[in-house]
Amino acid sequence: MANPDDIFAPYDAPAGGWGALAATARALRQQSAVARGSRALLATNQPEGFDCPGCAWPDPRHTSSFEFCENGAKAVAWEVTDRRVTRDFFAQNTLADLAKQSDHWLESQGRLTEPMRYDPATDRYVPIAWDDAFAMIARHIAAMDHPDQAEFYVSGRTSNEAAFLFALLGRLIGTNNFPDCSNMCHEPTSRGLPQSIGIGKGTSTLEDFEHADMILSIGQNPGTNSPRAMGTLRDAARRGARIVVLNPLRERALERFADPKDAGDILTNRGQRIAHLYCQVKVGGDVAALKGVMKLLVEADRDARANGRTPVLDHDFIAAHTSGFDAFVADLDATAWDAILETSGLSRETLQQIADIYAASRNVILMYGMGITQHRHGSQNIQQCVNLLLLRGNIGRPGTGISPVRGHSNVQGDRTVGIDDQPSAAYLDRLGKVFNFEPPREHGHNVVTALEAMLRGDVRVFIGMGGNFAAAVPDTPLADAAMRRIGLTVSVATKLNRGHVVHGQDALILPCLARSELDPQNGVLQSVTIEDSMSMVHASGGLLEPASPQLRSEVAIVCGMAKAILADRPPRIDWDGYVADYARIRDDIEAVYPDLFHDFNERLRQPGGFRLYNPASERVWKTDTGRANFLVFRGVAEDPARERNPGTLRLATLRSHDQYNTTIYSLDDRYRGVKGDRMVAFMNEQDMAERGIAAGDRIRLRTVSEDGVDRSVGNLTALPYNIPKGSIGAYYPEANPLLPLYHHDELALTPAAKSIPVIAEAM
Repeated sequence: MANPDDIFAPYDAPAGGWGALAATARALRQQSAVARGSRALLATNQPEGFDCPGCAWPDPRHTSSFEFCENGAKAVAWEVTDRRVTRDFFAQNTLADLAKQSDHWLESQGRLTEPMRYDPATDRYVPIAWDDAFAMIARHIAAMDHPDQAEFYVSGRTSNEAAFLFALLGRLIGTNNFPDCSNMCHEPTSRGLPQSIGIGKGTSTLEDFEHADMILSIGQNPGTNSPRAMGTLRDAARRGARIVVLNPLRERALERFADPKDAGDILTNRGQRIAHLYCQVKVGGDVAALKGVMKLLVEADRDARANGRTPVLDHDFIAAHTSGFDAFVADLDATAWDAILETSGLSRETLQQIADIYAASRNVILMYGMGITQHRHGSQNIQQCVNLLLLRGNIGRPGTGISPVRGHSNVQGDRTVGIDDQPSAAYLDRLGKVFNFEPPREHGHNVVTALEAMLRGDVRVFIGMGGNFAAAVPDTPLADAAMRRIGLTVSVATKLNRGHVVHGQDALILPCLARSELDPQNGVLQSVTIEDSMSMVHASGGLLEPASPQLRSEVAIVCGMAKAILADRPPRIDWDGYVADYARIRDDIEAVYPDLFHDFNERLRQPGGFRLYNPASERVWKTDTGRANFLVFRGVAEDPARERNPGTLRLATLRSHDQYNTTIYSLDDRYRGVKGDRMVAFMNEQDMAERGIAAGDRIRLRTVSEDGVDRSVGNLTALPYNIPKGSIGAYYPEANPLLPLYHHDELALTPAAKSIPVIAEAM
């Protein structure tokens, strides 16, 4: 039994403030990058600088000198570090030894400096020349039985230019296998949202937040995952907007936030109250809560109309712009209150408060994160969010809209320029016409189906453009074993990570430039482009000398692979011309997407870039009905596991505050009060008492599996925490072994990491 006081103490200060400033300074010192890092931070998210390698929150049009947040500063410090992973490092460490190290330790070793090849005779990585590395990839591709034995994985940090060429390369080879990081987070946005409003992107802009009367935040922790969003929420709260939060845990930033850029906030360190109403919904209870609120609104509207008062709903909008309203209302009428209250964990009084605030608000924005998407019914969760907005016409007007809070800075842009396992026929037609070839038409693999193919032994080559695939995926032990059977794994990366020690029979590490680094080609500095989560496209160019002269840009690496793999095969493409001038890539992006990227290079010169056309923002609905659709979700349950297993808890995997996706900056979680330990479980005290678990006990979590596989994680310290009964939290990726590959969203196949049925046992 551990002493919980040694690792846990509640954090009472506001999020941000002095704590964020101190953490930023500490990160720069730890990476020995104070001078270099400070210079980089002043150029972060600036019109003439580089885009933060962290989250996808938009840049304001009127930037200040400090347009970075604490976690963005950590991301920059991590890439401008003076630590280096050289050939000497690999000579001193076998892969067996490195595999025993933590993810935090691996990424703390510093920047990769030259191409490396795995040598099975010594179990070490050894140097390899760039051309030899490309030739090895070409040999493995040529040895495949068919193109679908290759997987082309993309991280959301990949630029538009590199992603466009990577998508072209895969399709020239003959496959649509493009698993990418969005498959593990916001794929329900890409697949579920178009069924409702005709586009898989949010409709709000940053300016809309300045005019919202109510902001409904569901299933997200922006204080950690997109801290720059907190400045927007703080400004909204200050001017009187009502911010309502639905989230199982009370995240500190959503309670109170002090903006590190504001002298008044820093001097007082009191911060701004953010949430007007904080509702701790049960894990998996979001649909129940939303249906409860909508049921109350419909009932209030009926009463108002029957008694001659102003209607609650916007019937003119519903009649002119929507379809499916009657079936939607019938389903609400059939949904029992007992089921709503039990599943959501919220009282009817609380749901009434939400409904009253919504009904009294002219302009409403609903923003959500992976607490909504990573469920068995993540796509339907989003569709119910849209239903709520449609009731009062809160899409397509200033101050309104739906706002997915994306993760990596260009995860949305990668999809826009072709990283899609289910490409549209129109895109393939244009791609084939521009490049004079016939692209493959069959749908390819996403993350889940790629892993299934690996488990069957059907994957021969895996090429990862950034990211840390091995750490991010579900069913970790099974996935690791499958990765090791692949003929060749290739990782384009800046830092050492888990994916380099969980590798194929042959393996390559190809080190690339970071966002903050200069990228001269033939003596001319190049810039790339990024699309943020609100469809703004802008340029990004580095300013620091590269960490090593051996580094190549993402674009140069993709083109180097393409030249070796395709050699003299038609069509003839000037890959060297792309490397020499990235504007040529943008010209061809424009040719493939003339409506979205018309005058691409010219519009890129506008301060702050330009916004891609978003039809739903203008109430143009590209759906099958030509209208925004009210879509029905039958019942309220996430899945029947709770009913089958009365002792089941529903686990949500969490990121700590000192973490961004799989990158772990330290073992602390400041806002949740955890110090120096990630092997913890956040539990409701009543759940602990019912299971005979005391604070500090070591426990094991075991998945309630449907396939007979025993999935468990032990040696977790039980911490009593303010979380609804029946819900439990643990850190990602440590809890990934508990997430079955089959446990995913039914439409988008996104792993349901926020609602894993588990049993908690004392050890």
